[in-house]
Amino acid sequence: MYDSTCGAAATGQCGKSQREGDGPPTREPPPAPLERDYSGFDIVKATQYGAFSRVKELVEAGWDVNQPDHETVTLLHWAAINNRREIIEYLLSKGAKVDAIGGELQSTPLHWSTRQGHLEATVALIRAGGDPSLRDAEGCGCLHLAAQFGHTAVVAYLVARGVPPDAPDAGGMTPLMWASWKVCAVDPTRLLLTLGASPQPADHAHGNTALHWAILARNATAISTLILYGNASLDIPNLRGVTPLTMLKNHTDSLWVGAKVADKIKEQTAAFSKRNIFRRLAYDKKFRWWCVISIPFLAFYATGLVLEMDGLYLLKGFLLVCFYALLHFFTNALFDDDLKNIFPLSVYLATKVWFYITWVVMIAPVVGGGQTVAFLLCSVSLWYTFLRSWRSDPGVIYASRAEKMRTIIELSERGGGGGFEPARFCSACLLRRPLRSKHCSVCNRCVAKFDHHCPWVANCIGAKNHHYFIGFLASLLVMCVWMLWGSVQYFTSVCGAASGGAVVLVWLQCSPWLAWVSLNAAFHLFWVTVLSCCQLYLVVCLGMTTNEQLNRGRYRHFQARGGRSPFTRGPLNNLADFFQCRLCGLLAPRPRDWSAAGLDDTEPMLPRDTHYV
Repeated sequence: MYDSTCGAAATGQCGKSQREGDGPPTREPPPAPLERDYSGFDIVKATQYGAFSRVKELVEAGWDVNQPDHETVTLLHWAAINNRREIIEYLLSKGAKVDAIGGELQSTPLHWSTRQGHLEATVALIRAGGDPSLRDAEGCGCLHLAAQFGHTAVVAYLVARGVPPDAPDAGGMTPLMWASWKVCAVDPTRLLLTLGASPQPADHAHGNTALHWAILARNATAISTLILYGNASLDIPNLRGVTPLTMLKNHTDSLWVGAKVADKIKEQTAAFSKRNIFRRLAYDKKFRWWCVISIPFLAFYATGLVLEMDGLYLLKGFLLVCFYALLHFFTNALFDDDLKNIFPLSVYLATKVWFYITWVVMIAPVVGGGQTVAFLLCSVSLWYTFLRSWRSDPGVIYASRAEKMRTIIELSERGGGGGFEPARFCSACLLRRPLRSKHCSVCNRCVAKFDHHCPWVANCIGAKNHHYFIGFLASLLVMCVWMLWGSVQYFTSVCGAASGGAVVLVWLQCSPWLAWVSLNAAFHLFWVTVLSCCQLYLVVCLGMTTNEQLNRGRYRHFQARGGRSPFTRGPLNNLADFFQCRLCGLLAPRPRDWSAAGLDDTEPMLPRDTHYV
């Protein structure tokens, strides 16, 4: 079989000239491209170089389109390997056999196009009735060839056209095994898992699963994808009785294994450890989850206890440094990336709980019951907006399997796979990307009108919860101000009067615990104020999201506006659109379902009512 392809026809050079003089430069029309003379080409060479007129001339003169060369290779094979879609369609219209067998590997034209990753040729052959399930002399079908050479778009199209993602070749190797063995990129391994491929089947010769093959190839990307994304089992033995866990157990410190996979291996190894109860606890999921929740609560309290101790401030500082160094070491050893993602949330919850306890125990007797009731009632809005920001749907884009397959087919058949560009298609979710959406790597989902992933609420901020997030920031701002006001009331009433720089020292000596709580309230007040101002400036003044502000140089609809947002309608109208408020009819908000907005062939589809200012 021929593995090399022939180049496309040479094209002429286009240029531009500039006249000399005092005036502005003028552009002259570029010269017409030079046309290559194909009249001396035989039909095979003309097919290879895409000389359609020469091919048509020779076929019209009587050439048999199914006549093979001396290696049993047909013209359709040559057109397929060189991605000559126009010639493929012409040869098929003249009666070319779509599943003709040829070459050393006894392959069909569809085998040749999928091996090379030519989506246009593959689409043309499939639509003409090409059978992707046929095997070549090595026992591989089209999906196996596309997978082992890493042609993600072709893999997606073949599965969408009905090829089973777990179809074995003659040796029992599935497409997922080939991708894990041969391809170091995340796709098509992740894509096959998303399409429903199972990591459990084993091949006939060795009994290896896809994970066995990934480990043998030391393919770190495939190993982590199979274990963390595909939930591949570590306990399936091959024909020699060797499991993936056994193969990886001695390499947990190797760079090619990866930190997440090493944690998974240690966790599973510890689960079978009967002697060492501490090792089992260290990798127990429930135990670690409760540690994440309780550590910030206990650390806050422990810090306050140290500050309340009688002793030199230098000694207290030393104890706190040692305590937080030990805490840092403990959390790094105990928490994986998933737990670290929810750690800021637990810090926020612990801080607010101690705010309430401090207010009720210390501040309430000073300011009175009325202020305490008002403080608690005011915090209702804080917890409502917090819960809606945390637990509500941020605008996740959903699609059924049938819709995903239909999208893949449409994007493939509309023009050479250009629709599979990351700006248009999410290979993780198999979705056409709506305008202003983004795939969140933390949550592993696409979110409409994505703003950012907020660790303090452990959720994405998007089209459906962004206004709740703004309300949460405003409520938190009020709570911090009220907490500081209550602290000042306590200090002035209980600790006595002081002036100048001595105020802080007097208050710290009077109640170190309340000083510690006040410091946290002041810190929260600072970052919440900064974040609130940034959010409101982006939403109201610029009419863009945080993601768009950071990545506007990558989006064509922002590039066309010189980095400005094409969605802005002025501050008041932006505010009305964001909160969907009419202000007694003075404003006219324009609703938009950002999860339904799509992309056309060339540019992102902008809303028809968008005002360009």
